This record gives sequence, C-alpha cells and structure tokens, in this order.
Amino acid sequence: DAEESVLGGVLLDMHALDRVVEVMGADDFYRGSHRKIFRAMLTLSEKGEPIDLITLADTLKARGELQEIGGATYLAELADKVPSAANIVHYARIVREKAVLRSLINVCSEIVTRCYNGEEDIERFLDEAERLIFDVSEKRIRPSFFKMGDMIMDTIKLVEKLYERKELVTGVPTGFLDLDRMTAGLQPSDLIIVAARPSVGKTAFVLNIAQYVTLHANTAVGIFSMEMAKEQLVLRMLCSEARVDNAKVRTGYLGERDFPRLAMAAGRLAEAPIYIDDTPAQNVL
Repeated sequence: DAEESVLGGVLLDMHALDRVVEVMGADDFYRGSHRKIFRAMLTLSEKGEPIDLITLADTLKARGELQEIGGATYLAELADKVPSAANIVHYARIVREKAVLRSLINVCSEIVTRCYNGEEDIERFLDEAERLIFDVSEKRIRPSFFKMGDMIMDTIKLVEKLYERKELVTGVPTGFLDLDRMTAGLQPSDLIIVAARPSVGKTAFVLNIAQYVTLHANTAVGIFSMEMAKEQLVLRMLCSEARVDNAKVRTGYLGERDFPRLAMAAGRLAEAPIYIDDTPAQNVL
C-alpha cells in the first residue's frame, strides 16, 4: 500500500519527509488514520523534533488520536512495511495521483447528478462545471522552488543560442520597431498589459500586432474580445491592411481605388491564422 509505504519511509528516515511534502499533503491520504499520522509527523518536523515511534506515539496520544489510528502497534507495523525510504517519492506520487482521481470522481458524480436534475440555467451550469474540474487541476502540487544548479545549465544553453543567432529580435516581432527594441520581440513567457484611457487606440494597437504576427511572422494568433463583436474586429483589420479609412467604409463613401485594395487585403487576411472568440462574459476558465 502506497500510503503505508510513505508513512513507514518517514519513520525510517525523518529527512525523507522534506521530499514527500513537495509531492503531496496530508489531505491526499485516503484513510483518516493516515492523515492524522502524517499531520503528527508534520508537527514534529515543524518543532525540529525527531520523528520516531516514541515521539510520534506521544504526539498522537497528546491529541487523543493514538487509539484511533490503531495504537503504537500499528505505528511499529508501518515502520516494518518498507525496507528503506529510497522509493518514498515514488510512493508519494502514487498517493497524490489517487487523491486527484478521487477528487475528479467526486466532481464528475456531482456534475452527473446535477445534469439529471436539469433545474439550472445551462450556461451557468457549464461555467460551474468547468470551474469544478479546474479546481481539481489546480490542486495538483507543483514545485515552487528549483535548484540553481538545474536552472543555470538551461540558462547557459539559452545564452549560447542567442550568441549564435545574434539577432536584435529573438522573439516574435510586433511590427513596432521601438517596442521590438525594448522587448526583443514577444517572448514565450511574457505577459504584456496595454493600459490607457478609453478611445486612444488600445484595440487598434493590439490588432495591428496580431496582423503583423500572422502575416509576417507566420504565427497563429488568438483574439478574445469582451467588447467588440468579431465583425467589428475583422472590419478594423481589413481597413488597416488595405490602408483604407475605416470611416469611409462604415459610411459607404468609397472611392474606385478602395475596392481593389479591400479585395487584396481580404485575400491576405483570409489566409492568415487568426482566430477570434467574441463570446460575452468570458473568464479565465
């Protein structure tokens, strides 16, 4: 049993607890008695005290939980379950994976029950179902600290790659030279927020970048619009690409030279990998 192996491994090597908590938590144990034992181990570790059969039994006894978990005899049995703590991280991952699966089963059961009831607004229910499943995904424990020795080698490789390329723009170019000089292009991990007062050109600026990225950098772009409809966005991009005044198009006062420009621009945009989602009331889920 993976749960018993984790607890037994910590009893054999108290320092193994540090590796375990990077993978799982007390709530990941299926058996309530195992959760109580693990929490007692964490308490001892936080106090800087040794974790062994005697200290663990004393801690559980002080909490009135020793008999609930099976007594000191059960603790001794746990210590005998595994020959060493060498594979404790593997056992901890198994416990964590099973916990995630149980959470997913519970969430799916709730969703199925509510589907059969059919008493909720469908749009709200779909959002709620997405949120419930997203919550399960977010409960996965991810490492927050990384060893410098592991990171520095990847960084050196990146420096070598940049040295070989010797390019001013190493990411995805935006078409705005000053911006590209400051950012070296759009980088994979970048989060860039464009903030300004209303009606000063934020949308036009972003759409221009999207056009340039797709038409010149051959990179797909996804646009999520919470204000403008997709038709408005496409019209803006079409006018921008054709170099035709948007006001002339909206009012219908187009010149003879404007139609060929619009037709050629439409052909280029039709082949561009641009995807627009104008679903109202969008959220991060």
